[in-house]
Amino acid sequence: MLETLFQITSHILFTFALAYYLMTNLQWYHYKFGRVILHHNKTLWHLLYFLVPLFLYILFSLKGILNYFWIVFYLGYLPALYLWQKKLDKPLVLTSRVKRFFGFLLFALLVSDSLCAMSSKCAHFGSILPLVVAWFASLAYEKILFSGFYKRAQKRLQSDHKLKIIAVTASYGKTSIKNFLYQILSQQFHCYKTPRSVNTLAGLVKDVNENLKEGVEIYIAEAGARERGDIDEIARFLEEHYAVVGSIGPAHIEYFKTLENIRNTKMEILHSKRLKKAFVHQSANIKPTKNIVVFGAEIKNIEADLQGLRFEMELEGEIHRFETPLLGSFHAQNLAAAIHIAREFGLSINEIQKALKKLQPTEHRLQKIEAGGKLIIDDSFNGNFEGMRDSYELVKKYKGRKVLITPGIIESDDETNIRLANKIDEVFDLVIITGERNRRLLDHEITKAKKIILKEKGELQDLLAQETRSGDLILFSNDAPTFI
Repeated sequence: MLETLFQITSHILFTFALAYYLMTNLQWYHYKFGRVILHHNKTLWHLLYFLVPLFLYILFSLKGILNYFWIVFYLGYLPALYLWQKKLDKPLVLTSRVKRFFGFLLFALLVSDSLCAMSSKCAHFGSILPLVVAWFASLAYEKILFSGFYKRAQKRLQSDHKLKIIAVTASYGKTSIKNFLYQILSQQFHCYKTPRSVNTLAGLVKDVNENLKEGVEIYIAEAGARERGDIDEIARFLEEHYAVVGSIGPAHIEYFKTLENIRNTKMEILHSKRLKKAFVHQSANIKPTKNIVVFGAEIKNIEADLQGLRFEMELEGEIHRFETPLLGSFHAQNLAAAIHIAREFGLSINEIQKALKKLQPTEHRLQKIEAGGKLIIDDSFNGNFEGMRDSYELVKKYKGRKVLITPGIIESDDETNIRLANKIDEVFDLVIITGERNRRLLDHEITKAKKIILKEKGELQDLLAQETRSGDLILFSNDAPTFI
């Protein structure tokens, strides 16, 4: 009896350990198995923490020496999995969905293990079938649950006839455009924007149900995508009145395969039934119409330095000058979109100019910090070539030593990272290379700057204390979570 109880308890713990690894990966990739399998950058993890332990469990079971496996499990696999998750900067978040999955799994395990224990023909307790049953039960339950949440959120959006909705999408800069719009329009209207980088259909539904309060006049929502149809679903849910399509480029090219697919996916934002006007960046290569305004070409004389950004725009036949403390010339494109929307909502040029002078940067996007005599610029949420290149140009004229911390461009190809490496050599004295994906390429292509390979992100603080000094400029350029 005690032997059977030990076997069942150990088996449940083992299956939960496998499930913990599985759900951590699925949560990173929005619960899409295809993305976990095809786009994971550390497939060795799948072998070490899932496939090999599962194979050994089955093998030891078939050979009738399962007690030896439990020694491997308790003294090897379980401690290794614990240490693995301790090093993650994005560990599993025990959301309601995750808790429900583990509830389904526990039920499936108790039923299957009990039946197996009562049968003389059962060779070993199974782990694959309970995992499959729990996943599909969880998937069915989440779909039913989401359907109710979706209908409630859509009713909220459609029933408030005073609420105006602005949807923002882009390959680069959509979060910045959203934040700038919010700051500018809040001068005159009661606005609400999606928090942080919430930009999926599920995230938007949750946001509307939980956070969109009565009395809000303008709801500014960010729309992101990893595959065709993602933004179409968002547009049909929001049925926004105004749409912004910012700069389009090869971000997430590994998902979309071609730039044309990216462009077509972003243009799905126009599928709203209530769309009054859309402001589309010239990179979309679309012709203007009565309801579509193409922007970008009207921006002139951009000046950017460590004190801020200045540029001119031709609006309604006149040239107007705008100034902002924001860093980075690329923000001129993002601000142009916000300016067009602000004009659509009736703000005067003078009101917009005043609002721009008070703009706060989006968190982790060229945020300027001074500490210990060092100038730190946090641009860790900037992950595209154009934006990263412009940030390097921005710091190029700094008179002190320039230090760069970067993993390169994560969601791009080797050719683009080589171009980035060439730009790095032009500007920086010291480069700290983080992440594994581009480590070898950057190490090979960067030839002039001093290089340091950082293997563990937790060591960065001590490394900076050792390698940098007062008067240095330190630029955090892009960031990569541990699983990338």
